[in-house]
Amino acid sequence: MSKNIIVFGASQGLGDAFVKGLPAKGDTVWVVSRTQPKSLEINDGVNRQWLSIDLSSQQQIPSLKEQLKDIAIDVLIYNVGVWEKRGFEDDYSFDRDEVEDISNLININLTSTITYIQALLPNLRQAKNGKVILIGSTAGLDHTNNAQVSFVTSKFGLRGITNALREHLREDRISVTCINPGELAAEVPYEEGAEKAIQLYEGTRIPVQDIVAIVQCVVNLSPASCVKEINVPAITDVNA
Repeated sequence: MSKNIIVFGASQGLGDAFVKGLPAKGDTVWVVSRTQPKSLEINDGVNRQWLSIDLSSQQQIPSLKEQLKDIAIDVLIYNVGVWEKRGFEDDYSFDRDEVEDISNLININLTSTITYIQALLPNLRQAKNGKVILIGSTAGLDHTNNAQVSFVTSKFGLRGITNALREHLREDRISVTCINPGELAAEVPYEEGAEKAIQLYEGTRIPVQDIVAIVQCVVNLSPASCVKEINVPAITDVNA
């Protein structure tokens, strides 16, 4: 039976991998991103539809609701996350983060997560086995030694969204799962294979194919099951 899937943050990296690797022939995938993704050009029997949305703003929510009106959404994947401008540089310091950048990060990583998922609750309730999957980070777990205050706050908060949303949707039999990957080999496109990512980073970064496989497992579970949270650090990451 074909599925309707929507992927937020789908133009590159892990989001692009979901768009390419998750659907089967006959499925429809709505690809939410600011820039037009190249995945729309793939001819594999999957119907991919681009929704041009800037998730730093809430103004496009009415348009999203109108475009997806009366369409049952079987799977909603929220794969959105921005981080501090120099958050992964050796000289990064929270002291130098600009107030405007902090506010924007929290808005995109938390506020938009809540509001855009809220907008599609009626669509999820129309599905027979609805699934909501939020992509967090091991940075949002306890004791992972990350000093990016705003990013860590947002990813820790994403787990709170997951827990509360699960309770809100429990009576609807819609499962809500948070998946927390460690550092990904997101620069290696899905179609180039996991082995290339493993060789390139000598096994220190997680191939996007692994996360797609985990999501496929969750999506294929019956409505009787609920996977709450999955933590997926790289095998070499002693802090996670």
